[in-house]
Amino acid sequence: MKRISLVLAAAGLCVAAAAPASAQAPAPGGLRYGIHAGALMPMGTYADFDKLGWVAVANGTYWLTGNSIGIQVDASYSQTAHDGFPGNSKIMGGLASLVYGLMPASAPARPFITGGVGYYNLKDDDGSGSSTSVSKVGFGIGAGVALKLGTGSNRLVIGTRYTSVSTEGSSTTFLPLTVGLTFGK
Repeated sequence: MKRISLVLAAAGLCVAAAAPASAQAPAPGGLRYGIHAGALMPMGTYADFDKLGWVAVANGTYWLTGNSIGIQVDASYSQTAHDGFPGNSKIMGGLASLVYGLMPASAPARPFITGGVGYYNLKDDDGSGSSTSVSKVGFGIGAGVALKLGTGSNRLVIGTRYTSVSTEGSSTTFLPLTVGLTFGK
Protein backbone atom coordinates (compact mmCIF):
# COMPACT_ATOMS: atom_id res chain seq x y z
CA MET A 1 0.00 0.00 0.00
CA LYS A 2 2.89 2.33 0.77
CA ARG A 3 4.33 1.75 -2.72
CA ILE A 4 1.04 2.63 -4.42
CA SER A 5 0.76 5.80 -2.35
CA LEU A 6 4.38 6.70 -3.18
CA VAL A 7 3.79 6.09 -6.94
CA LEU A 8 0.58 8.16 -6.89
CA ALA A 9 2.34 10.98 -5.01
CA ALA A 10 5.21 10.96 -7.53
CA ALA A 11 2.76 10.98 -10.45
CA GLY A 12 0.84 13.88 -8.88
CA LEU A 13 4.08 15.81 -8.39
CA CYS A 14 5.03 15.24 -12.06
CA VAL A 15 1.62 16.45 -13.25
CA ALA A 16 1.79 19.51 -10.97
CA ALA A 17 5.29 20.38 -12.22
CA ALA A 18 4.31 19.90 -15.87
CA ALA A 19 1.23 22.17 -15.70
CA PRO A 20 3.17 25.47 -15.46
CA ALA A 21 5.57 24.32 -18.20
CA SER A 22 2.72 23.53 -20.57
CA ALA A 23 1.08 26.89 -19.79
CA GLN A 24 4.28 28.60 -20.95
CA ALA A 25 4.48 26.63 -24.21
CA PRO A 26 3.66 28.72 -27.31
CA ALA A 27 0.16 28.41 -28.68
CA PRO A 28 -0.32 26.63 -32.00
CA GLY A 29 0.02 28.88 -35.05
CA GLY A 30 -2.69 30.23 -37.25
CA LEU A 31 -3.55 30.76 -40.87
CA ARG A 32 -3.18 34.20 -42.45
CA TYR A 33 -4.21 35.00 -46.00
CA GLY A 34 -3.63 38.08 -48.08
CA ILE A 35 -3.83 40.00 -51.32
CA HIS A 36 -1.01 42.16 -52.68
CA ALA A 37 -0.32 44.31 -55.73
CA GLY A 38 2.60 46.32 -56.97
CA ALA A 39 5.32 46.84 -59.51
CA LEU A 40 7.36 44.14 -61.22
CA MET A 41 10.91 45.20 -62.00
CA PRO A 42 12.62 43.07 -64.68
CA MET A 43 16.29 42.33 -64.00
CA GLY A 44 19.20 40.93 -66.00
CA THR A 45 18.47 40.10 -69.65
CA TYR A 46 14.72 40.37 -68.94
CA ALA A 47 15.31 44.12 -68.27
CA ASP A 48 17.01 44.45 -71.68
CA PHE A 49 13.69 43.72 -73.43
CA ASP A 50 10.90 44.71 -71.02
CA LYS A 51 9.87 47.78 -69.01
CA LEU A 52 8.57 48.04 -65.47
CA GLY A 53 5.26 46.18 -65.15
CA TRP A 54 2.66 45.17 -62.57
CA VAL A 55 2.05 42.14 -60.37
CA ALA A 56 -0.90 40.76 -58.35
CA VAL A 57 -0.43 38.17 -55.60
CA ALA A 58 -2.71 36.08 -53.38
CA ASN A 59 -1.18 34.06 -50.58
CA GLY A 60 -1.73 32.05 -47.45
CA THR A 61 0.68 31.56 -44.56
CA TYR A 62 0.39 28.94 -41.85
CA TRP A 63 2.40 30.01 -38.82
CA LEU A 64 3.81 27.06 -36.91
CA THR A 65 3.81 26.79 -33.12
CA GLY A 66 5.48 29.87 -31.67
CA ASN A 67 4.56 32.05 -34.69
CA SER A 68 8.21 32.62 -35.68
CA ILE A 69 8.36 30.24 -38.64
CA GLY A 70 5.65 29.89 -41.25
CA ILE A 71 4.93 28.02 -44.46
CA GLN A 72 3.67 30.35 -47.18
CA VAL A 73 2.12 29.59 -50.57
CA ASP A 74 1.87 32.40 -53.16
CA ALA A 75 0.03 32.55 -56.48
CA SER A 76 1.07 35.45 -58.71
CA TYR A 77 0.31 36.97 -62.10
CA SER A 78 2.34 39.74 -63.70
CA GLN A 79 2.71 41.56 -66.99
CA THR A 80 5.41 43.77 -68.49
CA ALA A 81 5.43 45.58 -71.85
CA HIS A 82 8.31 45.14 -74.30
CA ASP A 83 10.69 48.07 -74.50
CA GLY A 84 10.86 49.59 -77.99
CA PHE A 85 8.78 47.01 -79.85
CA PRO A 86 5.18 45.71 -79.60
CA GLY A 87 4.10 42.91 -77.30
CA ASN A 88 4.36 41.91 -73.67
CA SER A 89 5.55 39.26 -71.26
CA LYS A 90 3.27 37.52 -68.77
CA ILE A 91 4.41 35.45 -65.81
CA MET A 92 2.03 33.25 -63.82
CA GLY A 93 3.22 31.00 -61.06
CA GLY A 94 3.22 29.65 -57.56
CA LEU A 95 5.87 29.65 -54.87
CA ALA A 96 6.10 27.66 -51.62
CA SER A 97 8.32 29.36 -49.04
CA LEU A 98 9.50 29.30 -45.47
CA VAL A 99 8.94 32.61 -43.67
CA TYR A 100 10.84 33.70 -40.58
CA GLY A 101 9.37 36.53 -38.47
CA LEU A 102 12.15 38.58 -36.88
CA MET A 103 9.88 40.02 -34.16
CA PRO A 104 6.99 38.54 -32.13
CA ALA A 105 3.60 38.35 -33.85
CA SER A 106 2.31 40.96 -31.38
CA ALA A 107 4.87 43.60 -32.48
CA PRO A 108 3.44 46.69 -34.23
CA ALA A 109 6.03 46.29 -37.02
CA ARG A 110 7.20 42.76 -37.79
CA PRO A 111 10.09 42.39 -40.25
CA PHE A 112 10.40 39.02 -41.96
CA ILE A 113 12.60 37.10 -44.38
CA THR A 114 11.44 34.44 -46.81
CA GLY A 115 12.83 31.93 -49.29
CA GLY A 116 11.36 29.17 -51.39
CA VAL A 117 10.90 27.29 -54.63
CA GLY A 118 8.10 27.47 -57.18
CA TYR A 119 6.89 26.77 -60.68
CA TYR A 120 6.28 29.52 -63.25
CA ASN A 121 4.80 29.84 -66.73
CA LEU A 122 6.41 32.57 -68.84
CA LYS A 123 4.51 33.70 -71.93
CA ASP A 124 5.96 36.10 -74.49
CA ASP A 125 3.54 37.79 -76.92
CA ASP A 126 5.13 39.53 -79.92
CA GLY A 127 2.16 41.86 -80.48
CA SER A 128 1.08 40.25 -83.77
CA GLY A 129 -0.91 37.39 -82.24
CA SER A 130 2.03 34.97 -82.02
CA SER A 131 3.34 33.88 -78.64
CA THR A 132 5.70 31.41 -77.00
CA SER A 133 5.28 29.83 -73.61
CA VAL A 134 7.55 27.87 -71.27
CA SER A 135 7.06 26.51 -67.74
CA LYS A 136 10.06 26.18 -65.44
CA VAL A 137 11.17 25.94 -61.80
CA GLY A 138 11.98 29.18 -60.00
CA PHE A 139 13.54 30.27 -56.73
CA GLY A 140 12.81 33.30 -54.59
CA ILE A 141 14.35 35.03 -51.58
CA GLY A 142 12.98 38.19 -50.03
CA ALA A 143 12.14 40.39 -47.09
CA GLY A 144 9.46 42.73 -45.89
CA VAL A 145 7.64 44.22 -42.96
CA ALA A 146 4.10 43.61 -41.68
CA LEU A 147 2.57 46.65 -39.98
CA LYS A 148 -0.28 46.12 -37.53
CA LEU A 149 -3.48 47.99 -38.39
CA GLY A 150 -5.28 48.99 -35.19
CA THR A 151 -5.99 46.53 -32.41
CA GLY A 152 -7.13 43.64 -34.64
CA SER A 153 -5.03 41.09 -36.49
CA ASN A 154 -5.08 42.84 -39.91
CA ARG A 155 -1.71 43.92 -41.26
CA LEU A 156 -0.37 46.11 -44.04
CA VAL A 157 2.49 44.19 -45.66
CA ILE A 158 5.27 45.79 -47.72
CA GLY A 159 7.65 43.32 -49.30
CA THR A 160 9.88 42.24 -52.12
CA ARG A 161 11.36 38.97 -53.36
CA TYR A 162 14.22 38.46 -55.80
CA THR A 163 12.97 35.71 -58.11
CA SER A 164 14.94 33.69 -60.65
CA VAL A 165 13.22 31.31 -63.08
CA SER A 166 15.51 28.71 -64.71
CA THR A 167 14.85 29.49 -68.37
CA GLU A 168 16.99 28.36 -71.29
CA GLY A 169 20.15 30.39 -71.89
CA SER A 170 20.05 32.72 -68.91
CA SER A 171 17.59 32.79 -66.03
CA THR A 172 14.64 35.17 -66.11
CA THR A 173 15.04 37.33 -63.00
CA PHE A 174 12.70 39.91 -61.56
CA LEU A 175 11.89 41.82 -58.40
CA PRO A 176 8.25 42.33 -57.40
CA LEU A 177 7.70 45.28 -55.04
CA THR A 178 4.31 44.77 -53.40
CA VAL A 179 1.94 46.29 -50.85
CA GLY A 180 -0.95 44.27 -49.49
CA LEU A 181 -3.29 43.36 -46.68
CA THR A 182 -3.29 40.16 -44.63
CA PHE A 183 -6.10 38.80 -42.50
CA GLY A 184 -6.52 35.90 -40.10
CA LYS A 185 -4.87 34.65 -36.95
